[in-house]
Amino acid sequence: MRKRRQLTEVVNRTAAIAPSDILVFSTFRNEDVRLPYFLKYYREMGVNHFLMVDNDSDDGGREYLAEQPDVSLWSTTASYKKSRFGVDWLNGLQMRYGHRHWCLVVDPDELFVYPFCDSRPIQALTDWLDASSIRSFSAMLIDMYPKGRLDELPYRRGDNPLDIAAWFDAGNYSIKRNPGLKNLWIQGGPRSRMFFQDEPWRAPALNKIPLVKWDRAYAYVSSTHMLLPRGLNLTYDEWGGEKASGALLHTKFLDTFTIKAAEELSRKQHYANSHEYVAYAAGLNENPDLWCKWSEKYINWRQLEILGLMSKGNWA
Repeated sequence: MRKRRQLTEVVNRTAAIAPSDILVFSTFRNEDVRLPYFLKYYREMGVNHFLMVDNDSDDGGREYLAEQPDVSLWSTTASYKKSRFGVDWLNGLQMRYGHRHWCLVVDPDELFVYPFCDSRPIQALTDWLDASSIRSFSAMLIDMYPKGRLDELPYRRGDNPLDIAAWFDAGNYSIKRNPGLKNLWIQGGPRSRMFFQDEPWRAPALNKIPLVKWDRAYAYVSSTHMLLPRGLNLTYDEWGGEKASGALLHTKFLDTFTIKAAEELSRKQHYANSHEYVAYAAGLNENPDLWCKWSEKYINWRQLEILGLMSKGNWA
């Protein structure tokens, strides 16, 4: 709650939020190149309002978002690391504006996919979750990447990043249960095999719970990997069945990533002394090709379900 005071209001349009509106919460820094498609993607999905926190951008993204009629925007120059990597800022906004709303917490490089997303708006999913008394919905983070060097195809502002980063690892994942908070812990994929091959246990976590019917008593603990109260983390079936789940298509690996990784390494504002970005810096010198003979080209959510990376559960 103290960290919420670090936010300066740029434009607040939350008075327009209706009781049934679905909200996106996101924090960003220098993501102007991604923001037009990010808004387009989630507007078409059925999101009603965006609550965004700008962490000291200087690329015009803050000014662009301030002009959008469905965006409320805050800004801060405070430490991303000391806010628990933005979690405290968004927890504060969700406490104030997200209560009793379905809230989706995503980064500008994450595209949420859910069962039947090609034919049903997100409100169809949240209506079903409400009818089923389900309060939280998980989504595995799937790293997307191009075929070839990262710098071969330039990403242009407003384009669909999946037109370039169209490939993913169909397997190569490990999963275990966190005994403390009861969430799953998933690792693997291209970041693990390319940047953490010698220390796979240090690879980034891929388990996320981005969609929650929010209550002001809830809080994210670490990114969207886990929540309190602990019951919100039980998004899996303990008895051998399947619960409905989605995916987050992570489009980090574009030609813009090398510059972004160098910036974040110099800022040292990320988890564990930015060890993830240290690994990226070591592996990005020659713009590596993340594609391999086991890579799959993304088609749709049904493909991800067949591969066991998400599930429609008993939602028909």
